[in-house]
Amino acid sequence: MADLTAQPDTGTTKATPAPGLRGSIGVTGIVFLVVAAAAPLTAIGGALPVMFAIGNGPGVPAAYLLVAAVLLLFSVGYAAMSRHVVDAGAFYSYVTAGLGRVTGTGAAGLALLTYSAIQAGIYGLAGVTAGGLVTEYGGPDLPWWTWSGLLLALVAVLGYRNIEVGTKVLSLLIVLEVGIVAVVAVAVLVQGGADGIDLDSFTPHSFSSGSPGIGVMFAVASFVGFEATAIYGEEARDPKRSVAKATYFAVVLIGVFYALASWAMVLAVGTGKVQSAAAEDTSGLVFAVAGQYVGSAASDLMEILLLTSLFAALLAFHSAIARYLFSLGRQGSVPAALARSHGRHGSPHIGSLAQTVSAAVVVAVFALAGADPVLQLFTWMSGLATLGVLVLMILVSVAVVVFFARGDADSRLWHTRIAPVLGGLGLCAVVWLVLDNFTTLIGGSAALAGLFEGVVVLFFVIGTLIALRRRT
Repeated sequence: MADLTAQPDTGTTKATPAPGLRGSIGVTGIVFLVVAAAAPLTAIGGALPVMFAIGNGPGVPAAYLLVAAVLLLFSVGYAAMSRHVVDAGAFYSYVTAGLGRVTGTGAAGLALLTYSAIQAGIYGLAGVTAGGLVTEYGGPDLPWWTWSGLLLALVAVLGYRNIEVGTKVLSLLIVLEVGIVAVVAVAVLVQGGADGIDLDSFTPHSFSSGSPGIGVMFAVASFVGFEATAIYGEEARDPKRSVAKATYFAVVLIGVFYALASWAMVLAVGTGKVQSAAAEDTSGLVFAVAGQYVGSAASDLMEILLLTSLFAALLAFHSAIARYLFSLGRQGSVPAALARSHGRHGSPHIGSLAQTVSAAVVVAVFALAGADPVLQLFTWMSGLATLGVLVLMILVSVAVVVFFARGDADSRLWHTRIAPVLGGLGLCAVVWLVLDNFTTLIGGSAALAGLFEGVVVLFFVIGTLIALRRRT
């Protein structure tokens, strides 16, 4: 049950009586869920070459470290908040506790938009990836949405059950995909790369080369989903401690992993050649590096694990959205049926079913429209999700400061004032970079970029109107 202490007009109400979620996942299990949402192999195999080609080239590793540093500052207040607010709504619940129910419900609208968008986009990319693998190994050549539908059904089954079932599946998949990237990175370092080992990627000169804003923008997209550390608080063995530990560990792990993996890719091709090489072979660069430094078997395995990486991300985002719906239902912002937990599994099964239906509708709309599943469905939805999650985190930073300023729940100045403010300012700078490069991120026109920016505002407004209507 949620541990919410503020009052209706100044924060949140106490959770209405409803069965809570059940589970006993620890820090490691929560971290696996966060890393699954980050989809490491998808980021390295898919996004990284794009960052090299149109971003800051050899300076990409530094971009990852910069974003990780900003998120660590953000995480200080976020972790402090987790000791006082334990709820499946996470960002939404934190904003509500600090800034009131109206703003909090607006944040919930943003969160649902963010995670629904990124999940729908991944279904497009996963459908194409699965179809390509099947035909490569002699299977039937079917439309991409056929494979997306099969993946959706499998995610629905696992999402309906207890979170520990999904955690076990994700743990295996994450170990495999992180393992193969680590093997390739070590092989590159042991063999000295193309021109020897150097640290040029971490210098200010390399970071500022090309378009650093695009590099930072894509780096932020690679962290979408780390909110899961708090989303699963109710299903953790010791939420008041597990969430804080998992948050710090997840940010450091993801940031360091991406920085080291991208650095290895720079060395594999050559610091001075990586940008042009990525531009010439964007989709195949990482797989070519794996084949060159480890062998063709590693390249083939990496292509297969790319699909499992996408599946792991789908399951992680599905679980997150289902728990958001559960929390909103428990607070009365959406139909109360969504707040039901399964009698045997202790899972938000109604929210899971609702999420399955909504994802199927979005995928079907793009399929019927004949849209490209990668250039349109995946790219557009990823850009929308990146902007949405950044706005959410800024709201949380403000909410943390306000929440602790109202009382004496935590007197630590660094945790409740300084770090949240610095993190919020850093996130504002990142938002400026994203807006400045948003058309590039979505791969579309300026008009389309403006439309998506308007959608972010619209969903926040819809959430606030729902809260105002309930209060009236």
